[in-house]
Amino acid sequence: MASTKELIILACMLVSSVNGYRPVVVMHGILSSYDSMTNMVQFIQKAHPGTEVLNVDAYNDADSVSPMWDQVNGVQSKIQSFVEGAPDGVHMICYSQGGLICRGILESYPTNIHTFVSLSSPQAGQYGDTDYLKYLFPNYTKEHLYLVFYTDAGQDVSVGGYWNDPYHQELYSQYGKFLPFLNNGSNPAFKSNFLKVQRLVLIGGPDDGVITPWESSQFGFFDVNSENVSPMSSQTFYLQDSFGLHTLQNAGKITAYTVPGIQHTEWPNNQDVFSTYIEPWLD
Repeated sequence: MASTKELIILACMLVSSVNGYRPVVVMHGILSSYDSMTNMVQFIQKAHPGTEVLNVDAYNDADSVSPMWDQVNGVQSKIQSFVEGAPDGVHMICYSQGGLICRGILESYPTNIHTFVSLSSPQAGQYGDTDYLKYLFPNYTKEHLYLVFYTDAGQDVSVGGYWNDPYHQELYSQYGKFLPFLNNGSNPAFKSNFLKVQRLVLIGGPDDGVITPWESSQFGFFDVNSENVSPMSSQTFYLQDSFGLHTLQNAGKITAYTVPGIQHTEWPNNQDVFSTYIEPWLD
């Protein structure tokens, strides 16, 4: 007799085959929970009735500041059965910090992800004073947070894993346990895994107010020892194709959208954002 887990997987496969739409995984951001993605789930199911959606219920609220690799491995275990039950692939819509968690999964596991929508996620890192950081570290500004994050203890805070201080790049490389490893190509499997993605959709905008610089949502970032921003095409990890970004671009598999007038918390709740920039990729 089939187990409950096997029956759930079979049901997902049957639903997918009937309505023609791939299942979707949705992942929330920092200092929030799966509840914050409720509107996104509703947008998907209204646009494509019958679509199976997994809204990841893990690392909610205070737990969202857990170390990044812990979250990557924990979320992977949550979605594994769901993804394995979809032989034609699954779409991922991952918001804010959740976009880095999902990217960590895509690089470190050979997953069957068709389209990865990175929704206002600091893919090239974060360096800015925001309300989130003021809540977590009220006595520090961005200029001094390297003293916290570039330590062993600081790397146990999620933000520390992708804090990318342009004025302290040596310390970033020395202490960083997460983003530097995703970017530097030291593990060849990361690149081969990432290249399994058929479509990468990068969404962000200049009025975000949290992701700093906002271009990080499209793999742009500050120059070394400067707050001048250079685009993805000028970044070392792109030029060296460390994890396959250049390869995906050359294959025409990357689409980037710059959307003005959207503040950070609005991205997963804005119907126009979904209808215009996300829904077209959910086949």
